Amino acid sequence: MPIFAIFLNKYVLIVLLFVIWMLFLDTNSWLIHKELDQEIKELEDNKEYYIKEIIKDQKDIKVLKDSSELEKFAREEYFMKRDDEEIYIIEYEDSVPKTKKND
Repeated sequence: MPIFAIFLNKYVLIVLLFVIWMLFLDTNSWLIHKELDQEIKELEDNKEYYIKEIIKDQKDIKVLKDSSELEKFAREEYFMKRDDEEIYIIEYEDSVPKTKKND
């Protein structure tokens, strides 16, 4: 019974309650800090992603300042054409999404 007697000591009980309070119940608890650390990590990952995207977009903008590159981009992405041209879009069977038939 000496182990049980240790837990009944008022100082041990107070320290135990204090530790439980600080780890789980307090507004600055360990659980809240863990959630906040995870959120910070996600935000830092998002920041890195968006910085890379900004750099890529800045390179694309530099390339598109040339009128021939801009025309190439417009033709490939938006199927734009000159007045005296016709555009034919060829789709291969494996590039067209398959639709399900309703039974």
